[in-house]
Amino acid sequence: MITVTVLHPGTMGAAITAELVAGGHEALSVTKGRSENTWLRGREAGATAYDSLAEALTRSAVVLSVCPPQAAEDVAAAAAAHGFAGVYTDVNAISPQRVRRIADEIRPGSAVVDGAVFGQPPGEGRATRLYLAGADSAVELVASLFTDSVLHVCRVRDTPGSASALKMAFASYQKAARTLAGIAHALADAHGVGAQLTAEVEIMVSAILSDSEYLPSVAARAWRWAPDMEEIAPTLRAADLPPDMAEATARVFAYWEQDKDEYDLTVVHALSQLQPGRSS
Repeated sequence: MITVTVLHPGTMGAAITAELVAGGHEALSVTKGRSENTWLRGREAGATAYDSLAEALTRSAVVLSVCPPQAAEDVAAAAAAHGFAGVYTDVNAISPQRVRRIADEIRPGSAVVDGAVFGQPPGEGRATRLYLAGADSAVELVASLFTDSVLHVCRVRDTPGSASALKMAFASYQKAARTLAGIAHALADAHGVGAQLTAEVEIMVSAILSDSEYLPSVAARAWRWAPDMEEIAPTLRAADLPPDMAEATARVFAYWEQDKDEYDLTVVHALSQLQPGRSS
């Protein structure tokens, strides 16, 4: 049994926590300064709650940081301030540059593993991939936590930042393409040709633009996806690629900020939010 502190169990973190517990490991969560929803998710997933971050870290061989991208460095700094000396694993959707900064923050006290999660939160009937990059011994320890789990571990390069680069590359298409589809539907709707656009796209191989029913879920998640795009922009810039698409996509997500977690929105509402100056 390996003891792991999960910082901090949101929807994805709670699902990963449940996989740890199902695998026979001890999962810890930290309640101090966290919302009631956070500690309830951790408890329901089988985590043992600690009020003290220092105490949880002292007991743990591994830390899994699963938090909003904008909080990743703060979480790492807190672990470093308490002298954590185990394997620190960042599985947040952040740029490779930030992963390397986190590695510099944590060292020399611990090893750092760069992780990236692909797919829905792991659970019954859902196979999720966890990509890991880092030193062999540290990656092997983290991988051993999920033996026979529905969270399938995949190894990438041993350079911290490699797994995050993979996530940035995938998300740059996945999330931007869906936003561009929203723009296309909104433009067609403004000219009264929405049905014709859908009919035309149904002839195409790609299904993204042919189904506008998913757009309310994009609006509901825009508050979480905008930080992803803000991470993708410097990733592209560092590779001498234009960051304009990612920056523009982040600006588009701002139109849906007020729809945070409102998954019961209509398609008409989601499209209208992209046209705030248009009278209804």
